[in-house]
Amino acid sequence: MPTGTETADGFADVAERYRRELQVYCYRMVGSFSEAEDLVQETLARAWSSGERSEGSVRAWLYKIATNLCIDLLRRRRRRRVLPFDVMDPVRGPGDVPDPGGDHLWLEPFPDRLLADQAGDPGEEVVHRETLELAFVAAVQHLPPKQRVVFIARDVMGWSAKATATLLNTSEAAVKSALQRARATIRQRLPDRRDEWTGATEITEEEWGVVRRYMAAHQEGDIELADVLAEDVRIAYPAIPLWTDSRDAFIEATREQAPPGEIRLVATTANRQPAVAIYLRPPGEAAFQLVALETLRVEDGRITEIVDFDPRGLSPAFGLQPLVSPEQFT
Repeated sequence: MPTGTETADGFADVAERYRRELQVYCYRMVGSFSEAEDLVQETLARAWSSGERSEGSVRAWLYKIATNLCIDLLRRRRRRRVLPFDVMDPVRGPGDVPDPGGDHLWLEPFPDRLLADQAGDPGEEVVHRETLELAFVAAVQHLPPKQRVVFIARDVMGWSAKATATLLNTSEAAVKSALQRARATIRQRLPDRRDEWTGATEITEEEWGVVRRYMAAHQEGDIELADVLAEDVRIAYPAIPLWTDSRDAFIEATREQAPPGEIRLVATTANRQPAVAIYLRPPGEAAFQLVALETLRVEDGRITEIVDFDPRGLSPAFGLQPLVSPEQFT
């Protein structure tokens, strides 16, 4: 361990510099924000209690510990985190609810607000939009654990083959072979136009314009959303679970199954994607209740994917109030 980390306070100062970066790394590895938090805490605890001296940088040393913990977790639970798109057929009509076929773990969203105020530079890999989007993280979950490490280290974080080999205690040849296999899997799993990324970090004003139209259509009672949704928009509900790949099916379900009451939508972000928090005030109730967080993917001026998360599974780190008075929306 380099000089300056010999005391608890010194170590805490250095480790805190890498906390958020490690959290995003672990999240990409395991597909769960809550598990990523626990993995980072365990990483820092082991780093301090080991009493070892790192031969390289603190960053590389912490990544090595975090990587081993992630691999151990993935091997223990033997199940990947998925979205309904991955494990069941879409709903195509009334009463058509396919069996998901197993006890699945669902992918969890990541609260962007944790990335907004970093202590120190977390590295560009933390904030690239395309490599934190749900579709990308879901695709990564299809890789075996060591291929995940290689793919994230090489293609997301830009590590060299040598550094990645050191991370995994393997050879550079093994890293190159694993990377080829991982890239082939990712290409098969990513949606169209998501097989390359550019390092963009911000949601565009055009995307926010589409989101505002989507919010207005809901809040004004206009469920004819044809002008804002792609015809083959995919909408997933992990908590149910089911998904559909039809704009018409979504509109029909909204018309027939929407609960009674007033609705309000609040724009936010998750996984570097536009998102909306949905609040409902049932008849006779004084406050609006948080009922869903929807992440949105926007392409070519239309919403092409919606993932509707149950708020009961969200971390408080999202900062969404469970109850909101009507005055707060005026």
